[in-house]
Amino acid sequence: MRNLSRVFAVLAMVSLAVGFAAARPAEPSEDRAIVIVFSDGHRQSFSMSDVDRIDFKTPAVVFKDGHQVKIAAADIARIEFAASADAMRPGRAHFFGKWEVGDGSGNTFYITLEEGGEARKTRGAPRGTWVFVDGEARISWDDGWHDAIRKVGTVHEKFAYEPGRTFDDQPSNVTAARNTQAKPI
Repeated sequence: MRNLSRVFAVLAMVSLAVGFAAARPAEPSEDRAIVIVFSDGHRQSFSMSDVDRIDFKTPAVVFKDGHQVKIAAADIARIEFAASADAMRPGRAHFFGKWEVGDGSGNTFYITLEEGGEARKTRGAPRGTWVFVDGEARISWDDGWHDAIRKVGTVHEKFAYEPGRTFDDQPSNVTAARNTQAKPI
């Protein structure tokens, strides 16, 4: 009974959201997206121009070309409507794991970002904390350095800030970053 109530609640929310989205004036220069935010924090985006419908009997996004993406209703935290650029911004869970990054001198080391906000690295002061701000991971290390891991286009980069600088200042160095434990969306 609870699952049935949850499905009807999700259906009602999506129906209202679709109604509001359809009533909104079209913006020809901006492609819109449906963003499904899952309970674990990861996001999956679909261009509204490609979606034909969303089925709730067996939850799935059905595309105009006929293919479907099945989604477990119990895993859905919410459904959002956003500009495609916003939809492509990674969520907090995207940054969990072990990242291979550069040190600015041609060497590499590893940064591990834990779900609880703890951070570890294999070079310098090994401990720190991290937060998710504006689509990026911001790390504060015990030695005063700060790093940000950002998605830049289709790749990630690590921006390093020496002690005394802030995330708004010019970075001390910028290097490639790669999540060695990346999970599929």
